Amino acid sequence: MYPIVRLIKDTVLASRMAPLEITGLHVSSHICWPWDLDMWMELNNGRTMTLYDLGRTMLAQRVGLIKALRQQRWGLTVAGSSVRYRRRIRGFEKFEMRSRAAGWDEKFIYVEQSIWKKNGECASHVMLRTAVTDRSGIVPPARVLEALGHDAAASPELPEWIRNWCQADAGRPWPPMQDGLA
Repeated sequence: MYPIVRLIKDTVLASRMAPLEITGLHVSSHICWPWDLDMWMELNNGRTMTLYDLGRTMLAQRVGLIKALRQQRWGLTVAGSSVRYRRRIRGFEKFEMRSRAAGWDEKFIYVEQSIWKKNGECASHVMLRTAVTDRSGIVPPARVLEALGHDAAASPELPEWIRNWCQADAGRPWPPMQDGLA
């Protein structure tokens, strides 16, 4: 089940925080609750991705995107992701999430997020290819940035590892073969 109570709480918290620039870093604190655990008593990988959703929602709130989505009647989607899990998060463990827009191209906005344990170790890291959508499909980031009052042409240079991921993903066959193997 989607954590609606957390979503509401986090949205209210983010609305009370100072606004961020489009590439600003949003930092949030979380707890791994019993309903977040898998059968090995650690943060479930699916729930991790849901918590990352919450972090992106808070980031979107702080950069003004939620307001623009409502005004323009736009939606959000994830068009791809790459995640690394390196350290376990156990029940009742507190952790910090860091979320930021790394940059954009003519079609997508690339968001980087990470979860950090209290001892300073990175537990997981995800890079997401995201898009704003309307009835016609994907809204170009330039149009989104204009709605936010930003210079649409001023994307920071994407880090090399994100550019490499984009290039590798572009070579992936789509749609996959019927038998599920490429």
